[in-house]
Parts: sequence; C-alpha cells; structure tokens
Amino acid sequence: MHAMILAAGRGERMRPLTDACPKPLLEVGGKPLIVWHIERLAAAGVTDLVINHAWLGHLVEQRLGDGSQWGVRIQYSPETMALETAGGIAHALPLLGNAPFLVVNGDIFTDYDFGRLQPVLADMARNPQRTGHLVLMPKADYPTGRDLAIDPAGFAKVSEAGDVPMTFAGVAAYAPAFFADVPRNAPSPLLPHFLHAMSAQHMTAEVFSGQWLDVGTVERLTTANELVRVAGR
Repeated sequence: MHAMILAAGRGERMRPLTDACPKPLLEVGGKPLIVWHIERLAAAGVTDLVINHAWLGHLVEQRLGDGSQWGVRIQYSPETMALETAGGIAHALPLLGNAPFLVVNGDIFTDYDFGRLQPVLADMARNPQRTGHLVLMPKADYPTGRDLAIDPAGFAKVSEAGDVPMTFAGVAAYAPAFFADVPRNAPSPLLPHFLHAMSAQHMTAEVFSGQWLDVGTVERLTTANELVRVAGR
C-alpha cells in the first residue's frame, strides 16, 4: 500500500520560520511535523511512501533519508515549479503504482488512524467507479476552503442550504484514474477535479471528529505544540 505526503508548499504564512526551513520540517513536540505522519502511516501498515518537495527540498531528503529509521521506504518526487496539489500528485503517479493510494497534507496535525482507510482502498480497487474518498471535519473557526458535505448515500458533495457544512481534512484516498486528465508537468489545483468527481458521484466521504489542526500559521504551530505538551507525548 502506498501513501503520498504533500510537502511542496512554500509556507508563506509561516515566514520567517520557513525562510531557512521547509514547512514539513518545522517541529511539533520536538520532531518534524511530517514525522508524525510517517509514524502514523507506519503504525497503520503503510510503508511505501512518496513525498513531493520543492522549496528547500534537499533539506527534506537530508532529514528523512530513505525512511528506514521508521520502518518505511521513502521515494521523493521533486518539483522544479509549483505544480499545485493535483499537479503534484499526477507528477508522482509513476512512483505510486497502479492501485488506490492514500494522500496526506504535510501541514496538518491529526490523530486520524490511517488504518481506517484500508477497507476503503480495497473497495476502491474492486469498484472502478469509485475514484476518490475524502475525510471531512466539522468546520474550523478559521478559513479552510470550500464547504463540503455528505449526501445520504455517502457521496461527497458541495455544501448547500440545509447541509451540515464540513471541511476537507487533507486526508484522502484516490485511484490513479482520478488523475487521468491531470497534466503531469503543469500546475493544476485539486478543487476542479473534486467538483467533477462529486458531480459524477465517484467520490465518497467520511466524517472525522478527532484531533485535527491545519498548521498553516505560526500561531497554529504554537497551538500544535501546546496540544502535544498537554497530552504529554
């Protein structure tokens, strides 16, 4: 089973911390944010990882190496230009294999159990019409992008009047077919592809109500460190 950790962002809102340190290597509880993901993926039995990078990417490779210290195998997908999320994943497809895979935003802090997605991946492999699955969260008290919802049949949709609006948590499962029309070497945002898959009812979703934080600002990095301190981890 493969997983991709998205780590190519410049981290503009985290400056000046990210002027000399790539955002995935900013520390939470004494270890890089991205290492929390690596450890949780390894604990869930996901040991083949792909990490994309751009800004200061050589430091990411130096710090994480081949992943053997965490019992995983890491391959890297360098980007010489900003490919955005869908473009970055499409660019990395040759490293991800032919089966459905997980994708995790490198700048979130969460206790989500990635093992929950193993049956989802198996079901996606059996059903070619299911090309994506999103983990959604109750809305945060800060901007997080387009509001989404889940219909009675379990499919993801754009939130409408009467729905309980939710936020994409930055954790998802995809079949390679989801990215069939995404150019591999050009910028491409994820939202238009979400909207297309949702309109065709090719994308399911689940709700997660555990610990989750978008570590997109210096203030929320401080909050993440406080969460670790309180938990005694």
